[in-house]
Amino acid sequence: MTVLLQVMFRVLTFLLNAFTLRFVSKELIGVVNVRLTLLYSTLVFLSREAFRRACLSGGSGTNHSWRQVINLLWLTLPLGVLWAVLLVCVWLWLLEVPDPHSVPFYSPAVLLFALGGIQELLAEPLWVLAQAHMFVRLKVISESLAMIAKCSVTVVLVVFARQWGLYIFAAAHCVYTGFLVLCYVAYFVRFLGSKEASEKSFPLQSIGELLPHKTDGEPLVDWTLARLTWSFFKQSRGLECLLKLVLVIGLIITVFGYAYSHLALDIYGGSLLSSGTGPSLLRCYSGYVLLLAINGVTECFVFATMSQKQVDKYNLVMLGLSVSFLLLSYALTWWAGGVGFILANCLNMGLRILHSVLFIHRYFSSSPWKPLRGLVPSPLLLLALLVSAVVTALSEFAFCCDRGWVFRLLHVSVGGVCLCFVLLTVYITETALVQFVQTQLLPRYRKKHH
Repeated sequence: MTVLLQVMFRVLTFLLNAFTLRFVSKELIGVVNVRLTLLYSTLVFLSREAFRRACLSGGSGTNHSWRQVINLLWLTLPLGVLWAVLLVCVWLWLLEVPDPHSVPFYSPAVLLFALGGIQELLAEPLWVLAQAHMFVRLKVISESLAMIAKCSVTVVLVVFARQWGLYIFAAAHCVYTGFLVLCYVAYFVRFLGSKEASEKSFPLQSIGELLPHKTDGEPLVDWTLARLTWSFFKQSRGLECLLKLVLVIGLIITVFGYAYSHLALDIYGGSLLSSGTGPSLLRCYSGYVLLLAINGVTECFVFATMSQKQVDKYNLVMLGLSVSFLLLSYALTWWAGGVGFILANCLNMGLRILHSVLFIHRYFSSSPWKPLRGLVPSPLLLLALLVSAVVTALSEFAFCCDRGWVFRLLHVSVGGVCLCFVLLTVYITETALVQFVQTQLLPRYRKKHH
């Protein structure tokens, strides 16, 4: 049911966004999706990422003092205000300000996007509680409803107040973060003290316990929270297969993303997105998806097996990576625009993967198991991907995308045949991966959603 709701919400959001793109300029979309989104994502990442990793590494339920965890999480708010002041100064006075005629109200939009990030931090204690106690449906529904509210506000303002410029997207962003906070607050107001909470032995009893305060006999904040261990990832065989799974999926997205980015953008947003640098941005992002997938698995294993000393050391590494990412983003965006921003993300993600890979290599150095082999696909699969890349690129050159729908459908058909060819190669050559999906992942999925 959760998956069905998520798909429905995503489809509705997709349609609302597609409608919006028909009414706004390319310059406006570019500033929102690159400059302002970078401000927001940098703010929330620097303010809460370290806290999330520390607070979700101590176990769920009553294994540690949630009073101290909540006190710690409220520190994200003043830290967010500090980062917001610093980043707003950078965005307004160090970065180049867009042309006010084509992109009006840039300065107020920067302030509102920063305000939206601070507003989202108000829900941080609730988000961590929901994550630790596996409230998956709450996360899916709240984020989906918030996104629909954001898209709806954007559509209404774009149609009836197009002259507001960036105010439209800034207001919609604040609606998104505010709606997200309200969803979490409403859920926990209803949940805390209920019969359901008692049956689950939930560690908090009232909404007042979500506010920061000192408890007798305990320090205000426990800085030595223990770590979560995901036992599934501690099996090297499972790690190898998961690495292989995300690698295969990422490679498929990268290969087919190159040849079908132009067509996808043309269908989704018309010439507004498909002309200019739009297809190049999406092609680069397809490669970034591969790095994201690999990093997700490797970092998950690393954090499940690190000692507390290693976690503290890695927090310093993350701080260095964050600073380097900001510098790379500024330099590469100045050099190559939006493509440079994606390249900065790729370089940052590559450094994180390198750190994780070195840790995993050392972790299994005295073991006969070598899970990093999961990052090496079979030669036949690489050949199939290479052939598909060449064939689909030639198909794009021959059929796409200004010769009518018949040729577009031919291009899609070529891609469908190539995709089936790649999937058949996976089934034949990656037998261990196929068995892993059939015996481990699918049973877990069916058990969770039935």
